[in-house]
Amino acid sequence: MVKRCFWVDEKSEIYVKYHDEEWGVPKYDDHELFELLILEGFQAGLSWICVLKKREAFRKAFDNFDIQKVANYGENKVNELLKNEGIIRSKNKIESSIKNAKIFIDIQKEFGSFSNYIWGFTKGKVIKNTTDKFEVSTPLSDMVSKDLKKRGMKYVGTVIIYSYLQAIGVVNDHETACCKYS
Repeated sequence: MVKRCFWVDEKSEIYVKYHDEEWGVPKYDDHELFELLILEGFQAGLSWICVLKKREAFRKAFDNFDIQKVANYGENKVNELLKNEGIIRSKNKIESSIKNAKIFIDIQKEFGSFSNYIWGFTKGKVIKNTTDKFEVSTPLSDMVSKDLKKRGMKYVGTVIIYSYLQAIGVVNDHETACCKYS
């Protein structure tokens, strides 16, 4: 039997696929980085499986996470999203996604890409978990969260950002006995 991280529900095909193929894999593409940042924000107060099950609906509703389009959403689009039963319908989270898209673009302009910005915190290195101690935040997530908040982003607290850093592979937090630990 394949050993996975403790949080993976082995009965959930979508969770197993996410763990085995995506979680913790280093990502450098700004489009992927933007999608996961927005999804992590929507996850706040909910479970990640809830977001994963709605991911395709989110992609459709948010124009496949086209950063420019999201940044230009207006009141009509917000109202449309609030009526979309396929996604998490939180006005604060929807409006924050729009604001965060604008700030994401500003960061791209300042650093050449969001990837340069986010990976700059570790000088391009993956932080590898060498113990099985479960963390919900770290000094790295505190630092990134503080900087994003200073720039005006919302739903980027240290716990959300730590989860984000794990998802995009800046932090390799697979358990040492996990099949994906390397």
